[in-house]
Amino acid sequence: MTTDALTRDLRAVDDAELARLPELRRNLVATADAAGLVDVAYRTVDSPAGMLLLAATDDGVVKIAFGGVDDVATVLAELADRLSPRLLLMPARLDTAARQLDEYFAGRRRQFDVPLDLRLSHGFRAEVLHELRGVRYGTTVSYTQLAEAAGRPRAVRAVGSACATNPIPIIVPCHRVLRTDGSLGGYAGGLPVKQALLDLEATAA
Repeated sequence: MTTDALTRDLRAVDDAELARLPELRRNLVATADAAGLVDVAYRTVDSPAGMLLLAATDDGVVKIAFGGVDDVATVLAELADRLSPRLLLMPARLDTAARQLDEYFAGRRRQFDVPLDLRLSHGFRAEVLHELRGVRYGTTVSYTQLAEAAGRPRAVRAVGSACATNPIPIIVPCHRVLRTDGSLGGYAGGLPVKQALLDLEATAA
């Protein structure tokens, strides 16, 4: 199709048809969902930590990315490559996770109870994430303590790597891990966000 022909076709779309586009999209999403054609659903939410990208499989939340740090298109491409290309914007599938995050940031939630899919982490990194889920709200541990809890006391650097690549930050609370001297260490969302999360929990605890 030539550019001129495409322009004529676009001009032929009247306002009534344009108004129906959201409805058509909802129908497309509902049809794809009913047919089991969506392996990864995603949405974005605004938060005090900036825009967050949430993604979930049928097994649970699989990814949270900081939109102010991570390029959303790159994150979606990674999910399509590592999980499935059958990925679609479906906010309703992540309503519960979004609501619990809102409650957390408002200081009304101390523990998340949404299902999680940890398949993006493997081996020792997955073991570290398992231990992280047991670090209580308003408390912190050191990378050394976390390595000991995971059964590899000398693997402090590996613990740091597991925290840095944690695919589900906030819900899996790697922000609660500090250096032995009490300094922040690193954080995928940036150190100001890590400090803000710690301050939030200290205030609400």
